[in-house]
Order: sequence, then structure tokens, then C-alpha cells
Amino acid sequence: MTSPNIVYLDKHSAPRVQFSGDNLIEVDLPVGTRCIYPKPPLEPIKDLDAAIRYALTHPYGCEPLYAKLRPGMKVVIALDDISLPLPPMRTPDVRERVLTIVLEMLADHGVEDIEMIIALAYHRRLSDAEVERMVGKRIFDRFWPDKLYHHDAEDSAAMTELGTTPEGDVVELNAAAVEADLVIYCNLNLVPMDGGHKSVGVGLCGGKTLAAHHNPYVTRETGSYMEPEKSHMQGIFDRIGRLVNEKVEIFHIETTLNNRMFDRNLDFLGKNPDEYTTREKLALRAVLFALDKVPAGLREEIFTRYPAPYGVTGVFAGATEPTHKRTIAKCYEQYCVEVDGQADIQVTGIPYISPYNIHAFLNPLLVQVLAQGYFHNLHRNKPLLKQGGTLIITHPCSDRFDHDQHASYVEFFHKLLPQTRDAVQLHKRFEREFSRNPAYIRMYRTGIAYHPNHPFFMWYWGERGRQWQGRCIVVGADNEYVPEILGYETAPNMTEAIRMAKESAPRNPQITSINFAPIMMTDVR
Repeated sequence: MTSPNIVYLDKHSAPRVQFSGDNLIEVDLPVGTRCIYPKPPLEPIKDLDAAIRYALTHPYGCEPLYAKLRPGMKVVIALDDISLPLPPMRTPDVRERVLTIVLEMLADHGVEDIEMIIALAYHRRLSDAEVERMVGKRIFDRFWPDKLYHHDAEDSAAMTELGTTPEGDVVELNAAAVEADLVIYCNLNLVPMDGGHKSVGVGLCGGKTLAAHHNPYVTRETGSYMEPEKSHMQGIFDRIGRLVNEKVEIFHIETTLNNRMFDRNLDFLGKNPDEYTTREKLALRAVLFALDKVPAGLREEIFTRYPAPYGVTGVFAGATEPTHKRTIAKCYEQYCVEVDGQADIQVTGIPYISPYNIHAFLNPLLVQVLAQGYFHNLHRNKPLLKQGGTLIITHPCSDRFDHDQHASYVEFFHKLLPQTRDAVQLHKRFEREFSRNPAYIRMYRTGIAYHPNHPFFMWYWGERGRQWQGRCIVVGADNEYVPEILGYETAPNMTEAIRMAKESAPRNPQITSINFAPIMMTDVR
């Protein structure tokens, strides 16, 4: 099997560059290494407003949105937070584009009782400026903060228990959504695990419902987060969502993006270096030189100064499951690169951003989320790495946390993980008491902090990868104790890391290097 996105290195190949946090480093990979690169961006929709209107009037599995509207009804519009896309997109955000057209349609049909809820679950609240950037100034000024507000999973008075699934999952949901005549969910779908039943059933739920799926037992049994049919977690989302759909009228709007993560100044970073133009080669040398000379704060600024020029590739609307089916297909079309066979050793750079550190540093717990959580699961059919294989990552693993967003992470990382890395033991021994810490809960409810349950969820998120991988070796760590807490080994350079990995690999191991910035998935055969 051959692919234009796959290259085998020979002695004439250009040096390879990988992310290492907020830096870029050149890595010395041996001849024969298989390098996998993302597909080029799909062409975006030319007339997005027309596509949105078409989707609303030609939905899947239900009548058009306008047919559901009547004067005097109450409508709740729920929308994703800014954990996606990565990095934030240029304005106007696609959520603003969708909301603008939906609000026009509601006004045309005499609907005036409207509330808008940011579906956070246990994620952090947005600042006023972040909300305004997401929905646009006009919508912000009209609705914020009384009619546009954050879901609060700790506000028991604002939750309604809908019932229990046959499997025993308690389903509680935001009361405003339950009491509405219609819920319209505005979803921005970055990867196949987003959207569908997860949108309402997770985004607007409380702790009782989150406990049904955000636990180490479920993540251990989930073969792939990105393949709904293989995801035990998705199966729980679905059964909860179907119960929700029996009780609440929901109209879904889902949008997909291409993978144009970098502005034109940095878009060459997603390409095979052997195909760089002269201008791109010079640009790379300039970026490497600049990153080597400037302090960390300025390095972060280089990558975050320019919002991503994503293009919208699909707008789908209607009933939950038939709508989401089209969304997943469009995600696979953009991301999946066919790969022939698994790797014995996988080399992966860990970039500066994840869904959980918008406007914050990627702390050590989130390095683990990417290495063992998201990146391990960005596959279809089989993981890229063979079971028991070695993962080599490049990242400084700095002991650095944002104390406004991730205050509870600090205690989890430095107090609990040194006692045990066993996810089940953390769940049994510590989660209940830790998650009721009143100071952390207050920071979640009134500040921009993640809920104190969230660091546990982040550790559980990497559980499947930890169970699958044999070893994880870090290149470029600026200390040894952070990798040790995470259960990682360290190496001073890539050559030494590969030598170490070969000690536990078969003779002539298959070595694969993969770039996950921009986002991609491997379809391993």
C-alpha cells in the first residue's frame, strides 16, 4: 500500500522537525523510518450561510427547523465551549455564523423566549472576552449574561433527573433544557468522538451522569474513542442520549472543519520536508532560529498569535443519529491516512495545545492526555503502535501549571500520582473526597477553573494507551521527576531513545514517526 502522505526515510531525506511543547526541534531518525503526514485540507464550503440555511431546511430524520417553531414557545440553544477547535479559529467563529441564522429563523417565526447555554459539563467557564469572541459582539450584547450563560454541573437546583437507563445509568440534565419546548444544539465537530449523543447527554449533564462513563473501567474497555462502533464509552453516551431524546425535543446542528491549522506563515509545518519549496526551507530555518533564541512566553506567542484559518467542510442538521452519521463520515474523509501495518516503535511530537489548555501552558498531566489518550486513539481499525510497543515523545515535561485553570491538577499530580498511577486505585481511594473540595468547586463555579473531578478524568483518559503501550520514552525533558511521576523514561536525544526502544523490540523493528499537528488519524490495515 502506498500513500502520498507516507515517506520512508533514506540517506537523502531532509531533517525531520517535531513539536516539543511550544518549541520545534529537529530529530535524528534512522534510515527506513516511516513518516506519516496529514492529508491536505479539504476544500471549504464556498457559501457557508447558504449551506447552513439548506441544512436547517433539509434535515436528516426529522422535519425542518422552521416546522418546529411557533410563537410563544421556549427555545434553548446549547453550544460547545472553546475546547474546540485547536487552536481557536479565525472570527467569525462558525458557532456565530450558525447562531446568527438560527436566531433570524426564530425571530421570523415569532419565537422570543430564548436562552443560550454553553455546554461545559466539568470544563472551565469562559471569560467574558472568550464568550464574545465565540458568539460575536451582537449576540453577546443581546444575551449575555442573563440569557447566555454557562451550564453549572454543580447547581443541583438547576438540574432535573430524567430517569435511569435499563443498564442503571442515572440521567440528570440541565433543567432549562428539559423544560424547553425545543433544544437546538450547535456543535463544532473536530474529531469523530465529538457530537452526536455526547453533545446534550454529556455537555448539559451533572456528576451522576458523568460517573457512568468518565471512569477507568469504561476507558479500559474502550477500543477506540474515534470509532463509535468500537467505543464502549460511546455506547454509554448513546443509551443515555436515547433516553434524553425520549424526554426532550432536540434538533442538532453539526459542523465539520478542514485541517488548515496553521496560517500561511506556518502552514508548511504540516508538510513532508522533502517537498518544501525554497521559501519554506528558509522559513523553517528562521522559525527554528527564533524559537531557539526567545524565552518560553514569546515562543508560545509565535504559535498562538494567528488564529487558525480553518474552513468549514460540512453542515448537517436534524435528528441525533442520522445527522451525526454524516458528520463522522466527513471527519474520516479529512483525517484518515491508510497505513500498511503497525509499528514496533512510534515517534510523536507533543505540541503546545490540547482541548484543556486554551490560553494556558500544556501541563504534565495534559502531556499524558495527548500521549496516551488522544494520540493513541487517533486511529481507525487498529492502533498505529503494536501492543507492547514503545512510544517515544518529544516534550520538555516542565513542572508548570496554570493556577487559574488547573489548580486542582497541581495537587492531583504532586500528591496523588506519586502514591499510585493505578487508575482504579485513584478512583477508589481519592476521587470522591478530592472532588468535593469546596475551594476547587468554588473556583469551577465562579472562576475559570476545571472541576476537581477533571484531573481524574484526564488520567483515566490515558488509561487505554497505558494499558496498550509497553514503554514511553521522553526526549527533551528539562527534568527527570515529572516523567518519573508519569511512569516515563527519559533519553537525552532521539538516537539514544531509539537505541533504548530497540532493547525491547524485535530485530529490525518498524519505526514510525507521525505528525499530529495538524490533526490526522491512521487507518491501519
